[in-house]
Amino acid sequence: MSEENFDSDEFEEIDEGEVPSEIRSRLALALDVDDVVAARRLAADLDEFFGTVKVGLELYTAAGPDVIAGLVANGWDVFADLKLHDIPTTVNKAARVVGSLGVRWLTVHTSGGDAMLQAAVEGLREGAEGLDGPPPGVLGVTVLTSDAEASSETLRARTSLAVETGCAGIICAAPDLPITEPWADQLTRVVPGTRMPGSETHDQARVLTPQQAINDGADILVIGRTVTSAEEPILAAAELVSYLLG
Repeated sequence: MSEENFDSDEFEEIDEGEVPSEIRSRLALALDVDDVVAARRLAADLDEFFGTVKVGLELYTAAGPDVIAGLVANGWDVFADLKLHDIPTTVNKAARVVGSLGVRWLTVHTSGGDAMLQAAVEGLREGAEGLDGPPPGVLGVTVLTSDAEASSETLRARTSLAVETGCAGIICAAPDLPITEPWADQLTRVVPGTRMPGSETHDQARVLTPQQAINDGADILVIGRTVTSAEEPILAAAELVSYLLG
């Protein structure tokens, strides 16, 4: 699913301050906060830079499904990063509820196996029936970016399973992109945990810079603390975009 690398020459005529859609569509803002007002403010302030907003467990636990519904109602593509992992029936029902909220993406652990992944794909599709917009997709979580021990064989097996069970994409660490390349035309590859050159890696064991990840085939980058923990998030987002434009 990868597009060509960003080429700054393509954007020479873009007005100063305008973010090219080719970049905005490939950036997801991680709303990793525990307050719905703060989350909505972050999303609104940084809307110019990010085509998708990610609701993870912290925000979902604090605010529930309403936070997703509210963001969708305000026009954002929402990435529900809930990492479902349970028996197939439970995952199917949970995915159906999430689908009914109008999300664009939902994460599910590939380690849950084929029956669970298929149940998630079916539930998400059923929940979204009758809604406007593109059909939602399940993103199979392969190996967490904090896991430095998983083998390449495990990654290949889980990526293959994502394709076989109808997932629309996968979540993988940036250094894993070359291993998942054989499935690039079948899956949207979403990469969290990138870091700007010289910045701290925090709890991420396997990271690359955003540009390295794009060059290696990432379709969507999930951006969190690089921007949200900055003293000036808007300036940090602008710096990120400038960096990607080269």
